[in-house]
Amino acid sequence: MKTAISLPDQVFYEAEETAHYMGIPRSKLYLNALLEYLEKNNRKKITEKLNEVYNDDYYKEFKLIESAGLESIREITKNDVW
Repeated sequence: MKTAISLPDQVFYEAEETAHYMGIPRSKLYLNALLEYLEKNNRKKITEKLNEVYNDDYYKEFKLIESAGLESIREITKNDVW
């Protein structure tokens, strides 16, 4: 699909130079940049990753540590790799 976009002159010229240096068409450079941006900023993927990191097991373990005394913490964490 073709599209038209507006860019500041300096960005356009840097993109032209970069595409030429890389030996790829300008459209390929823009496509690669857009795909990378979308991958890094896809909110659904970010939410999924956060949910994965902060799953229920995380909170269960945190609650155990939060309410534990020093000896209990030592027992809970004895197998942790630091």
